[in-house]
Order: sequence, then C-alpha cells, then structure tokens
Amino acid sequence: MIKSLYVHIPFCIKKCLYCDFNSYSNNELQDVYTDELINEIKKIDVKKFKTIFVGGGTPTILSLNNLNKLLKVLRKFSPNEYTFESNPGTITEKNLSLLIENGVNRLSIGLQAWQDSLLMKLGRIHSLNDFLDGYAAARRAGFKNINIDLMFGIPDQRMEDWVETIKNVIAINPEHVSCYSLIIEEGTPFNRLYDENKLNLVDEDIERDMYHFAINELKKAGYQHYEISNFSKKDFECKHNITYWNLNEYLGVGAGAHSYVDNRRFSNIKNLTQYIKGAGENNIIEECSKQTNNDLLSEYMFLGLRMMEGICKKDFEKKFGESIEKIYGNEITNLIQKGLITDDNNNIKLTEKGIDFSNHVFVEFLK
Repeated sequence: MIKSLYVHIPFCIKKCLYCDFNSYSNNELQDVYTDELINEIKKIDVKKFKTIFVGGGTPTILSLNNLNKLLKVLRKFSPNEYTFESNPGTITEKNLSLLIENGVNRLSIGLQAWQDSLLMKLGRIHSLNDFLDGYAAARRAGFKNINIDLMFGIPDQRMEDWVETIKNVIAINPEHVSCYSLIIEEGTPFNRLYDENKLNLVDEDIERDMYHFAINELKKAGYQHYEISNFSKKDFECKHNITYWNLNEYLGVGAGAHSYVDNRRFSNIKNLTQYIKGAGENNIIEECSKQTNNDLLSEYMFLGLRMMEGICKKDFEKKFGESIEKIYGNEITNLIQKGLITDDNNNIKLTEKGIDFSNHVFVEFLK
C-alpha cells in the first residue's frame, strides 16, 4: 500500500555551496515546470496519502500563482501529515497563509546555523534575523508543527557556535529538530575547495562532541531521539521519513524524484528541460530496477537501524519468512561483541557506540 507522496520543487534563489540535490538557481522554467508537475500529479491513481512531503530545492520560492495551483491539486489527497520545506529567505506571510489554507500542517525550515558568519560560509541566502522573522510569522499563521534543520561540522565552526545554536533553538521551542553533519559531496563547490585544501574542516573528535552535545541537550529539553539525526517532541516524529526508514512504499513526482513500489525503485528524469519534454510525451522515467531479496534485506536492516527503537524481530520474520538470526546470526553476534548493537529478544538496535560508528554497522548487512 502506497502511503506517502514526495513532490520535488527544484528551484532555488542560489545553490548552497555544500548542496548536491537536484536543484537549480535558474527560475525561468518555474511556470512550465509547475504545470507539468501538476499534470504528473493528476495521473496518480491513489485517492489518499497518509503523508505528503514537498521538498527541493526551495518549495517556498514558488510564485503565489504557482504555489496556489500546486496546493489545489495536492489538497484532494487529504494527508494526515503535510510538510513543506522552506528557506528563511523565502518565507512570507502570503505564502504561509496559502499553505495553511490548503491544509499544510508541518513546516520544515532550513536554519543550519545561528551565526551569520557561518551562514555566509555555507552560501545560504538568509540571515539569522530572516529565520527569526520567518519562524515568528509561521507561528502567527497557525503552524503548530515546525521542524528546524541544523548542520554541524561546518568549516570554521567552533564548539561554542554549536552550543549557541542548540541552546537558542531549544529556547524557541520547535516541535522537531534535525541535526546533520556536513558531508563533502562530489561536484559541489565545497568539494572543489576541499580538493584545493581551502576548507578548514572541524576535527572528527570535536564533530562527535557536537553530536553528543545536541543529543544530551535536546533530550534534557524533552525531545525524543528517535532516529540518528532526528529529534521530536512526543507524537511529532516525521511520519513521512519513517515511511522511508520502514521500507514502506512511496511515490515521488517531479524532476529527479524517486519512487518505491512493488519492490521496484524508479526515478524521474533529473534534467529540467528533459523532464518537461518527457512529461508532455508521457515518458519521464529515467531509471528503474527490481529489488532482489538481498537488496531488500540489506535496505531493511540499514534503514531500520537508523531508528532508535531498532528492528523488531517479529516484524522482520513476518516480512521475510525467516528469523533475523537465521539470515544475519553471525553479523549480529559479531556486532554485539563489539558493543555496537544490542538484542533485547524483541528488537535489534544500535548502542550509543553503535550510533557513532553506524556506517560500520550498516556495511555488515550489505550482501
């Protein structure tokens, strides 16, 4: 059963220096792209989605006309959780009002850092004041479920900067906080600067201290650490992302969007011009692959172990017809001996040490 829909808006005012997402600062194709995106959505043979997530790019960069058209066609799916991503530099009272009027009930705001100097270093288009104004406007508009995205390990970021960021974000009391470490992605300006030895990256030990500080402070403030990078107040977990982590089916629409249906992974054409042309010709699928049983096993393990509750052994056996010990007994024993996972007879989950070395754990389950 397809529970979730992802909608991709690939436009930004300016692409951030670390970003390798399918996004473009050329906004000239926004009108025709929106029309073709809507046509793709109208072909969906699903009456209701439990979650919709509109991401990018920067969805709040859409003109009010395009935003209104998109919201009208999505509204028919009546999602329980309906998320829009936003950049503080593109939040306005008018687009917030449109979102609320059309049933959007969750706003995800990309703050990243509390310090303007670090925002400039990341190539962000907004300032701290832009964020504070946008956050206050979102509350006035009626948003009662707001996520704030944060980044640690930013070049030249000090521990004091991260402490200030976490403490101030806690003080404004969002329902959800996501904390991601900077990853140098191929093809990005940061990757070029890294190759030229022009990035002053944070020491790995300090980066780990930053992560643990966030965990401890957010827990003290009443946030549940429910996934490696995500924290929420009670009942405010991101249900859309949990769809991915539980290996449930979802559809993706828009340029470069990915879908997972009937054990098949497929994705749309990434290039905007080609996507628009392909949409008109009803030919937008770029890649499609059938998942083997080994693929499904591996993905179920490393996605499920991202969740702090881990993998339910009964659910595993129900899904795959065999016990988790029969398939992964040696790997589980080895990881328990290394102190990276625990087995409480009901769930397999990461230990605190295992969270720090999660990639080492995940690779054990790649068949």
